[in-house]
Amino acid sequence: MILTEDGSYTLYSKKYEQHFHSVKAGAVNESLSKHVIPALNFSKNDNLKELNILDICFGIGYNTFSTIDYILKNNIDTKVNFYSPEFDGELIKSLQNFEFPDEFNDIKYIIDEVSKNNFYEDEQFKIEIFIGDAREYIQTLNNIDVVYQDAFSSDVNKELWTKEYFSDIYNCTKDNCLMTTYSIATPIRLSMWESKFEIYEYRSGNTDRQTVCFKHKNNASLENIKYIDMVLKKERNTTAVSLKD
Repeated sequence: MILTEDGSYTLYSKKYEQHFHSVKAGAVNESLSKHVIPALNFSKNDNLKELNILDICFGIGYNTFSTIDYILKNNIDTKVNFYSPEFDGELIKSLQNFEFPDEFNDIKYIIDEVSKNNFYEDEQFKIEIFIGDAREYIQTLNNIDVVYQDAFSSDVNKELWTKEYFSDIYNCTKDNCLMTTYSIATPIRLSMWESKFEIYEYRSGNTDRQTVCFKHKNNASLENIKYIDMVLKKERNTTAVSLKD
């Protein structure tokens, strides 16, 4: 249990030797600024009444739970289906006893149900957690609107950042999908771009830079974003290469 700057707790992974969230940014703040708010602004701009979100990987669940909390507290009339792979089933079972922030008190019943059954569903939300290999799971999915690309970094979890992996993501998403991620590394952006995604840099207020991706240039329906010309970037950085399996 690690206390982050916004008062929420995260964990430290001994397997990957990384924190699950930025201690400086805060676990809740990181989820909101890097994933939830961009995704929901995107759906608002495109008038989407139902969203299928692929949350890579579930972990402590902040991205999914922050999305639900934000929707409920802002009275957003959107139905959301979450699909999330997670290799650590024992971690999911432990979430009913995790010290989540007070703002999640109103959805504690959802957290408990997910922790017990890897599943939750009501009229507005559905959560499906797959315990196992994310690479296998995403090949079973389709019609995904939003991808929260939030795996551990490519330094320790390369298999979830390669060109082949992002090609599978591309194939399971809708034509107007949005992918969000904290990574701004050139090799990662090249992996995404070589799998046919268009690359943009996004800032939310004064937060750090991050990457968002679309399948088409004209789908950049978010404010505070800048198109990244990957052809020009490759010309300027001839040694940069994408990650591959």
